[in-house]
Amino acid sequence: MEAVAYTDINAPLVERCRLGDRRAQAEIYKRYSKAMFNASLRITGDYAEAEDVLQESFLSAFRELHSYKGDSSFGSWLKRIVINKSINCLRNRRLQLVPLAEQHDGVASSDETFGGPDAEEISWRADVLRRCVQELPDGYRVVLSLYLLEGYDHAEIADILNITESTSKSQYSRARKKLLELARQHGL
Repeated sequence: MEAVAYTDINAPLVERCRLGDRRAQAEIYKRYSKAMFNASLRITGDYAEAEDVLQESFLSAFRELHSYKGDSSFGSWLKRIVINKSINCLRNRRLQLVPLAEQHDGVASSDETFGGPDAEEISWRADVLRRCVQELPDGYRVVLSLYLLEGYDHAEIADILNITESTSKSQYSRARKKLLELARQHGL
């Protein structure tokens, strides 16, 4: 089996952006804005802040495009900017992780499986779950989002948030328990 070299399909577009091509910048924005907004919203938990982070991230990305080396996809590079700016937004709100001593007793740790819901039921459950995630304390929501939804491991999360890896794992575990508790309260 031969190795296949990675080629970013957006490389020509990114190169045009480096040259200051506004149409190329608009196309990059069009391709990535929805996904980057959703990533920011999952972390900040606030629609208006996520919009601000999105705009700041794209402005920063276009200003700092010279630092993009192409060793990862443009989308990965941009997502890292969005996540960092989202976390900074939370820090500006005085992000405080829930103390380790805080307990949420009475929450079962097993995942429930649902039998054969229709599309409308799935949509309703997804909406309820999305609202439950937004109700989590900032620390829980950030760690849960970075680990479960963005795919970072606990070592990377610890580095991003300047916490220990064990704190990241603990926050994730507690976030899952709290999310189950909230989901049950909302009828899931």
